[in-house]
Amino acid sequence: MASVEEDFPRGGKAKKPIESKIVVQRTEVDNLFQPKEKSETKKRKGVSKDANKNLKKSKTGKGDGLTLNAVAKCVEILHIKNLKEGILMLGCVKDVTDFEVTVGLPCGMQGYLSIMQICDSYTKLLSQQLESVDTEEFCTLQDLFFPGMVLRCAIAKLDTGKGGFLSIKLSINPKLVNKAISSSSMKAGMVLSGCVESVEDHGYIVDIGLSGTKAFLPKKAVKDQHDNAQELKVGQYLISKVDDVKNEGRLARLSVSTPAQACAEPEQGWNLTNLMPGLLVKATIKKVTKHGLILDFLSSFTGQVDFLHMEPDQTSNYTEGSEVRACVLYVDPSTRLVGLSLRSFLVHPGATIDHAPAGGERIGEVVKDCKITAMHNMSGGMVEMPDASVAFVHRNHLKESSTLPNENRILAMSQHTVRILDFSAMEQMHFVSLRKSVIGRRFFRYHDIEAGQVVEGTVSVLIDHGMIVHVSDHIKGMVPRTHLSDILLKNPEKKYVEGMKIKCRVLSVDAQNKKLYLTRKKALVESTLPLFLTFNDARPGRVSHGFIVCIKDFGCIVRFYNNVKGLVPTNQLSSEPITNPEEIFYVGQVVKAKVIQSDPDNGKLVLSFKAAVEGDTQEAAIAQLDCEVGSRLDAKVLKKSINGLELAILPDEIRAILPTMHLSDHLSNCPLLWESLQEGDNISNLVCYGKNKRSINITKKPTVRWSLEEGVVAKDFSEVTVGMQLIGWIKNIMPYGVFVEFPYGLVGLAPTAAMTDKFLTDPKVAFQLGQTVFAKVSNLDVEKRRFLLTLKISEVISPEGDAQTRLINGLKERKAVNEMVAMRENSGPRQQLAALNIGQRLKLTVDAVNDSGATFKSDDLAGATIMSNKHHATGVNMTPGQKVTAVVLHVDVLSTCVHVSIRPKLAGMILAVEVIEPSCRELQGLALVSWKRTTRPASDNQKGHRFGDTVRGVVRSVKPTSIQVTLEDGATGNVHVSELFEPADLRLGSFPTSKVKMGSEVTARVIGGREASSRRYLPFSHPRFTYTIPELTLIPSKLDQSPDLVPPVPAKEKLEAYTVGEEITCFVSKFIPKKKTLNVTIDPAVTGTVELLDMITELKNATHPERLFKLGQVVVAKVIEVKSKPQRLMLSLTGSHQLEKGGVALGAVVKILPPYGLLVKLPYGNMGTVAITELADAYKPSPLAAYSKDQLLRCFIIGDNDGKWQLSLRPSRLNPQQAKPAKDPEVMSIDDLKAGQLIRGYVKSVGEHGIFIRLSSSITGRAQLQHSSKYFVNKNAIFSEHLAPNTLLTAKIHSIDEKEKLVNLSLLPEDTGKPDVLPESLGLPLCLTGEEKKEYDAKMKKKRAASESEQVSKKKKTAKKAKTDDEDSGVEVYFREQEEKKDKEEPKSVSLKRAAPSSSAPSRLQVASGFSWDVHLSSLKPASAAQDGDSSDGEDQDGSSKPQKRSRHELQQEQKAAEKALVQRETELMDPSLRPQDGGAFERLLLASPDSSLLWLQYMAHHLQATQIEQARAVAERALKTISFREEQEKLNVWVALLNLENMYGTEESLKKVFERALQFCEPALVYQQLADIYAKSDKAKVRSTVAAFVEADAETPASMETPTSSCLSFCVDQEAEGLYKTMVKRFRQKKAVWLSYGTFLLQQGQSDDASLEFRYGDSEKGRTMFDKVLTSYPKRTDLWSVFIDLMVKRGSQKEVRALFDRVIHLSVSVKKIKFFFKRSLEYEKKHGTPESIQAVKEKAMEFVEAKGTEAAK
Repeated sequence: MASVEEDFPRGGKAKKPIESKIVVQRTEVDNLFQPKEKSETKKRKGVSKDANKNLKKSKTGKGDGLTLNAVAKCVEILHIKNLKEGILMLGCVKDVTDFEVTVGLPCGMQGYLSIMQICDSYTKLLSQQLESVDTEEFCTLQDLFFPGMVLRCAIAKLDTGKGGFLSIKLSINPKLVNKAISSSSMKAGMVLSGCVESVEDHGYIVDIGLSGTKAFLPKKAVKDQHDNAQELKVGQYLISKVDDVKNEGRLARLSVSTPAQACAEPEQGWNLTNLMPGLLVKATIKKVTKHGLILDFLSSFTGQVDFLHMEPDQTSNYTEGSEVRACVLYVDPSTRLVGLSLRSFLVHPGATIDHAPAGGERIGEVVKDCKITAMHNMSGGMVEMPDASVAFVHRNHLKESSTLPNENRILAMSQHTVRILDFSAMEQMHFVSLRKSVIGRRFFRYHDIEAGQVVEGTVSVLIDHGMIVHVSDHIKGMVPRTHLSDILLKNPEKKYVEGMKIKCRVLSVDAQNKKLYLTRKKALVESTLPLFLTFNDARPGRVSHGFIVCIKDFGCIVRFYNNVKGLVPTNQLSSEPITNPEEIFYVGQVVKAKVIQSDPDNGKLVLSFKAAVEGDTQEAAIAQLDCEVGSRLDAKVLKKSINGLELAILPDEIRAILPTMHLSDHLSNCPLLWESLQEGDNISNLVCYGKNKRSINITKKPTVRWSLEEGVVAKDFSEVTVGMQLIGWIKNIMPYGVFVEFPYGLVGLAPTAAMTDKFLTDPKVAFQLGQTVFAKVSNLDVEKRRFLLTLKISEVISPEGDAQTRLINGLKERKAVNEMVAMRENSGPRQQLAALNIGQRLKLTVDAVNDSGATFKSDDLAGATIMSNKHHATGVNMTPGQKVTAVVLHVDVLSTCVHVSIRPKLAGMILAVEVIEPSCRELQGLALVSWKRTTRPASDNQKGHRFGDTVRGVVRSVKPTSIQVTLEDGATGNVHVSELFEPADLRLGSFPTSKVKMGSEVTARVIGGREASSRRYLPFSHPRFTYTIPELTLIPSKLDQSPDLVPPVPAKEKLEAYTVGEEITCFVSKFIPKKKTLNVTIDPAVTGTVELLDMITELKNATHPERLFKLGQVVVAKVIEVKSKPQRLMLSLTGSHQLEKGGVALGAVVKILPPYGLLVKLPYGNMGTVAITELADAYKPSPLAAYSKDQLLRCFIIGDNDGKWQLSLRPSRLNPQQAKPAKDPEVMSIDDLKAGQLIRGYVKSVGEHGIFIRLSSSITGRAQLQHSSKYFVNKNAIFSEHLAPNTLLTAKIHSIDEKEKLVNLSLLPEDTGKPDVLPESLGLPLCLTGEEKKEYDAKMKKKRAASESEQVSKKKKTAKKAKTDDEDSGVEVYFREQEEKKDKEEPKSVSLKRAAPSSSAPSRLQVASGFSWDVHLSSLKPASAAQDGDSSDGEDQDGSSKPQKRSRHELQQEQKAAEKALVQRETELMDPSLRPQDGGAFERLLLASPDSSLLWLQYMAHHLQATQIEQARAVAERALKTISFREEQEKLNVWVALLNLENMYGTEESLKKVFERALQFCEPALVYQQLADIYAKSDKAKVRSTVAAFVEADAETPASMETPTSSCLSFCVDQEAEGLYKTMVKRFRQKKAVWLSYGTFLLQQGQSDDASLEFRYGDSEKGRTMFDKVLTSYPKRTDLWSVFIDLMVKRGSQKEVRALFDRVIHLSVSVKKIKFFFKRSLEYEKKHGTPESIQAVKEKAMEFVEAKGTEAAK
């Protein structure tokens, strides 16, 4: 390590090294073992001041770093107190949730990686996905991480929880992990961690956290490392190796690193600042301590290895100076402390870390009889559990949190009970606790809690929606607000306070997600009714308590436990009619409901409140009537608990309890019976012995059942008399006596003096709870209704022969239960233990010897515990490894424990027995006998049996392939199945061992023996060699003493004698499901293997091939392959041993070869290939998609080619008689082809010379590029993009070159009749030839000439207009434009509703683009014209200065004219359609109709025509105040008019103020939409008006300035509109009209990517191209295909629609979806097509159905 002293001290007194403090203070625990009390920092006594002085003075070279470990003299594990932010650690993923990853850290610690701590690019992508609706491309944490994944991580934050526990927040962000590495220090060969930042075409940009550095990972490097690697995703974590560094570290090329490549070398520039976890280093052991190692690595650095990370098997090999390979485990940059590991799973290349223990989940398990094997003062201790696995106990879990540590007391104890806390993946061991508070905890994990249980907890905190309750330190539950009490509490804080102890019942528990819901409702907590935990529990007629969760008009929904809920209809709510349930019931109310109807499969219940109330008493009476005490019952097991079984009495399914101690008279059999019974099992011979209001109690004790049936009981205390003899069971044991319970609930006391004939000080020595006893009443206390008993055998008279019967029945029961328990286990030690018999002799090896006895091990009983107590281990001096002979005393199948004795007297004893009861032979050798103790006489063959000896014995057990024989001397011999009968007598398919009966006497001859430890056959025949376990034969010809026995031949010589094709008689011995292979045995020394393809000939037998062959069955096999090194004998049971050309065989897909076809494994060890053209008689698109690895196929064998067989899957080959004519016939040779023939094939490749199409396995055709498409294509890359390999094409044979064996093809549509291989959407030019080309050239020439002349004329017109416009200004421009229009075309009315874009710019007075609601303003004229008329009249009047005298006639004419004018005026005023001409007229109309927005808008237009903008604003403000608030639409019209006004004549600021005011008074979405429409429609009008003003201000400005200014302002308006639309879609994203409006706007601006909108409002050809691109990326989105079809049917031609339907029906989607498209295609043809086209669709549908039928048959 680097030096601890400062490099540039500033003077003064040197500081103490930080590291020494760290070692001293590293006393706290990690987050798994953190105590609640505050830790005290104590000063270490071992470190003196002198040591500190020496430490200050110590200084070495550059590489000699921190001398912390040497001074401490003790290497500790990493404690949580020493953790700091920034420490780098190696971790292993334990669990992945939606938002967090749980990571296992070294030394049993655990950290949490948040979804926001992956990398910057992933965080950015996450933010985008939150804002966006489409989340299809987003990768979740489950896609990026998996359990067992190894990560380099940094501590980002250390949080302290409310209980004082520390939480470690991790980060794998490369900017934090690789913080110490810079671009300049990065070198080739370094192995860095990073995350994928972006996915490019040829690789990935990887974020390695270096500023200014771009790291690139080629896709080829990923594929080279992983053959079938999927494409990496943004945020994916990588360990990459730097291959090359360019441009001074600004560019780096990476490759995927393997553990072997992560080795750090000195030349790579590693130092203590940038050292990374996970790097492998070559290290030298500097010092070996009791608690770990100190290593030197990278020539100058020092690191430590704690005892947890030393390889257990290599501890003795670690010596100073030896070299080892280590892995960096953690690095503390601040203290430069480096932790290393020597464990093989971290160091060896290719090794993986198991995130879960191999023996299964054991967290929370309490393990007894554990030993402390080692103690490490500052860390903890190592514990050896009974299964020989090693665990670690942290020092804080050696003691209770409130007691002082006492390690000597812990070491002095021989055995400990521990509880497994967790499994640490980084150490591959369990972490345990010795705390009694932890061991005795009822609930340790969420898995320990079940719904319906009553639990006690502590109130933690009250929140808005409920209350948090801590059931234990790590388990908390939620009490919803409605469950805080029977009624809804308004102020729950008055009833509950923090720390309060409460009792709750569990409503539901989700152990996986750690969610627990509780209830405090008293009616539910104290309910004695049965609980509905599942829908199966809710059977009709049952009543239970539930709570109302919803109230509807049709009834109430009631919920029970585990989300079991049902409906109470209105007619079942009460006996009285209820019209409104909400008035009677409330949510959260606890109710009693009765089940009327139950549908468990669909999860539906119909309940009744009325029936629950009415039938409560009746049900209780019926239950009592149906279950009378003493009646025999049958029941079904509903649930198992520790204390007994919950049963349903058949057939009424009444709940009852069967305690575990009532399963048998023999208590030792009760746990076995409990283990053997499973939920759903039926139990018979039960009897009810008592009942109460809460439960019915049942017993299975035969003796108690007999007493009830015979009437030897007392039904009441009044029937009890002194001297009465009763049968009962022990209910309770007290120091002064035992209480005995009897049927009908009677209980008596047997005092200590009356328990046994011999006085007992402790009743527990002779009695157990539940033990069946015979009792006699000795005393009665009538007043207190009590009686005393005596249990003395001398005083109690038991029935004659009862003890013998009970003993026999108990032994039978145990034997049957042992076999049942063993059979429930598929394999393991329980089956082996079930075959053991009491008194059987075993050859064992001593494992350990201690004061309490000895333990042994045996290869035959792997996994079982074999022990002997000190009383049965005396008389023999034993040492570990010694071979001994032991006698079985007791076998405990349940705990897999065997108790034996090795006492010489017991082991060498011969019993001469006399059978008392002959029927006891059914107990397989365990009979009731009387025996006489004698000693075994000495004999010559005490040490074993020799080859050729003839022996006699009794068959002890019969197995499928062997039998066990107990010889006269007590030894056990083995007879192989091949040595039972003569070979000629063996019949095929028979079972030889079934003919041998157990217990029969046999005569045998020794032909060999087996090794005692491994049971391996020993083919020794030396006359002096003896066998401990002799191998025997029962074949009569070998029993004859006259001929000499042939000496046994070694297995190697036997194998060499077999030849390929030879037939052998063998016997089935074992089937291996994982490999799907069958093991057969030929003789005691030789076994063979039969693979799956060599044992079946039909596909239907592939799923369960073991059903064809039974264990021990005689079969005849043929030899396929023989090897002596290693010994291997491969056999076949199909009757053949080699393949034949032209035959049919089964095969298994080994690999899918996309360019070629399939690689198939064949029988008899052969391999074959199936070409892509041999998969079917009718070619299909994506032909290889229907096949997967290990799929079984029937294959036709075409021939052999260089050791590989050519195969075919064509139905015409496999079933030539049943197959239909091939649509694509097989092409055997080039002679089968003819020019002009249409043929289908698969694209092999696309190159410069054309498109190569595979026509058969041996023939490939070529279509030149000019013959491939009607379009002109100059790059073959275009074909490569659209024609992927294995694309199905139809081609026409253009020509055949028989000499060169070449086939030239054409793919042109006119040749094939199929659509072009390239889509029209590419916009490629057509290939024209001949006259067509000339016509096309002439047409293009004319178009070019016309466009040139048109451009010239446009330029002239523009110049003319610019000249005239420069001379005009203001309003006059408008009239000149109108005059020009009238000269060219007919006059058109100027409407206010006209759209803004037009060929000429409107004047400032025109309101066409402003007020689009008023269609009556077209008749308005500018105010200037009216004023001109008035002025001319005035001038005429002024011309006559003197008034002229008028005649009477003239006066009359004037009077008539005035009256006519008045009538006309009145008529005008009465005409509603006539437009007012002045302000007074408008005011009169508004008095009549003040709420008419049309009048107000016309009034505004009137002022605008007179250029009175302020008056128009004032009219709008008056309208907004006058119009009633109820007329929302009228007001909205005025607001929109005001917005138009400000848009045309106001400023941006005034428009913004009006807009904000409108939002306050109107619907915001409508206001936004109107303003957006104003922007979209008025852009060109506004631009042109602005330009006109600019021209008016500066008449000398050149005309060329108009265009750029106009375009610039137009761009600004478009930007405003687009910004407004973006605001709208964010604020009103749920409204469809907003999105459609935005899409239409973008479409008009040419920015839309919506194919549907493009179809509707834009260019349909462009829309079709956009749909093609989308469906190319998402070919299985059938909803998109359906939309595309709808649009094409409305706007496309019939040819295009039919081509689209043809594409859709060939998609690789489900049959149901293809059926939907066929149906649509048929409907289209019926509506638009012909009978021929309708028939064509039906034929395609039939082909599709037949093809799917063929696949299903395969």
